[in-house]
Parts: sequence; structure tokens; C-alpha cells
Amino acid sequence: MNNETTVQQMIQIARDAGQILKQQYDTPVEQVTKSSDADIVTATDKQVEKLISQAILALYPDTHLVGEEGGGQGAPIEEVEYLWFVDPLDGTSNFANKIPQFCTSIALTDKNRVPLVGVIYDPMRDELYTARQGAGATLNNKPLKVTEKNQLSQSILASGFAYDRRTNPNNNTAQWTAFVPKVRGLRRMGAAALDLAYVAAGRYDGYWERSLKAWDVMAGVLLVKEAGGMVTDYQGGDMPQFDDDGRYVVSNGHIHQQILGALAETYGW
Repeated sequence: MNNETTVQQMIQIARDAGQILKQQYDTPVEQVTKSSDADIVTATDKQVEKLISQAILALYPDTHLVGEEGGGQGAPIEEVEYLWFVDPLDGTSNFANKIPQFCTSIALTDKNRVPLVGVIYDPMRDELYTARQGAGATLNNKPLKVTEKNQLSQSILASGFAYDRRTNPNNNTAQWTAFVPKVRGLRRMGAAALDLAYVAAGRYDGYWERSLKAWDVMAGVLLVKEAGGMVTDYQGGDMPQFDDDGRYVVSNGHIHQQILGALAETYGW
């Protein structure tokens, strides 16, 4: 697979998806709940995922696609060399409430889930983030680089809260509270893929969150790493395994140990 050609195809697909999101942003949104009242899906999510999955599998029928709404599609996963991870609308609650902070995220990985190409498109700002393994990351074709800050007290971090936060005591509130006096600012914007893209772009200095799915983070993780940043689990372990309870710490690298230390305090490690 030619990654340079593939990224151009992904860009066009992401832009096509973004057109639907922009067109439907100001219209009434049909929505239903999934795992909880905080976890919703709209008709737009499903429409956009259908567009993306059909376009990708038409180009690459011998691959397997994992989408947030449609599950696994394409060739049997155990037989393929490449996988796709698609979040058609990351930030669904924002979209449903007419908050312009959402995006489409598409990632290509090898069969071991190592990200090879990532595209994140924010249609409301017309911001296109792209990354190829070993070739760097860009925002609207301009190279990205993480920040140089080396003190947590001077940093702005982002995080989020899982859908099970009402029933699970490990709901990130203790961690959020612990960071409040340690940092310059905290942000909770509601779209994990964009949070990762913002670290890569130098808008945030770091980010942490638990219970993220592979489609939330695949493209963003590649962006951060290609922009010179660092990605570990909560205890500083190597590349997260992209499981369904993924715990990600993402940073410019300089403040990474300080973030891990603050998390360790709350967990008692």
C-alpha cells in the first residue's frame, strides 16, 4: 500500500464527510442514547460512517474497517494486512448541542495496530491534520511540532470524562482535581481526537484520559508522535495497546514525567 497515495485518498474522504457535518450542523438532529444518557449517537454519525466505510472499502476491499457505529466491516480481520479505524463524528454531544468542536478521524494501521497514516478533519474551522509514519505531521500542509514547555505549572492540559462516570468511581474527577493547582489551565472540550491533534499542534502541552476506544485515538496518537511528542499509558508504559479501556498520557515529552507523577499520586502507585 502506498501511504502517500493513501493519505490523499483519506483526505478527500474526510473532506466529503466534513461537508455532511457542516450541512447538517444547523439542522435538527435525530439522536438516541447508547450506553448511558451521556452516550449518544445521531443519524449523522451513521450517515457519515457509511460514506467513509463504503469509500474506503471500495478502494481497499482486502482490508478490515473498524468503525464506532458500524463495527467491523470488509475482509475477515484475521486475514488482512491492514486495518482502518474510523470515528465519523468525534464530539457527537457537541455536534448535537450546536457546539462547533467536533471532527472526523480516520487511521490506517498494520495488522498489529501500529498506526501508519492518520487524518483528522475539523470541518467548522477547515483544519486538516495529517500524519504518515516517519514523515511528520501537518496542519493544512504546515509542519506540526509540540511545545517546548518543561514545567507543569506553565502548561495547559486537556482531559475528558468517560460515559460511565456516574457509576464508576474511577471517573477522572480525582485526577482532574489533582491537576487544578498544578497547571496553568485545564480544558475539557469533548472531542478526544481534536485534543490529541491540539497537542501535536502545540495548542495543548499535554492530555490524559481513560476508557478511550481505538477509533478515538489512532490518528491522533500518530499525529503526536510525528510532531515530536510522547504517548504512554498512565504508568509510563510503551505504546498503549488500543484496547477498550485505553489509558493515555500524551504530552510534548518535557512534562511527561510530571503528568505521570501527578496521576500516580491519585492512584497510589
